[in-house]
Amino acid sequence: MEPIRRIVKALEPSEHKTSHTVREEMTQILIWMRSIYDRDTDLPMLKNVESYTKGFWKGLFSCYDHSHLPRTNNDHERFFRQTKTRHRRMTGRRSWNEYILRNGEYVVLVDDALRQKDLSDRLSLVSYENYKQQKQHWNNRLKESVLRRRFRKNPLAYLQELENKHSVLVIPL
Repeated sequence: MEPIRRIVKALEPSEHKTSHTVREEMTQILIWMRSIYDRDTDLPMLKNVESYTKGFWKGLFSCYDHSHLPRTNNDHERFFRQTKTRHRRMTGRRSWNEYILRNGEYVVLVDDALRQKDLSDRLSLVSYENYKQQKQHWNNRLKESVLRRRFRKNPLAYLQELENKHSVLVIPL
């Protein structure tokens, strides 16, 4: 199909392309498609292409100006899928949301970090003060999720505990 071929060609990486040139080319392709595919039977295809590109438009062209950015997020998706699969095998649970909420969002990187050869060398470069600061930040984040879980589990008991703590702080007149 010609529109798809044009889009693929426009998005194909090249040393000479910039985000500006690719954005302009994609804009021209969309204008061309609207003028050529104007029958009622073409409308679903046209709407699909327009909504799909609109959804990705903001981040679609960044990789042409920054070579360190990947063109797709396929590697990230594969990494998370493998991590989810490992978690499911370990716990037997389908969802890993509670696991992430309980342990923090960086827990998904632990498995990968433990397999790296230079992990101990990299960790030795971190100062103890920086470690303590990050550990405190981590504990604060986990504490927030613990409090949320306690509230969800038993809101009345949670609120009663808060009232008890507050009443201790109030000085009677």
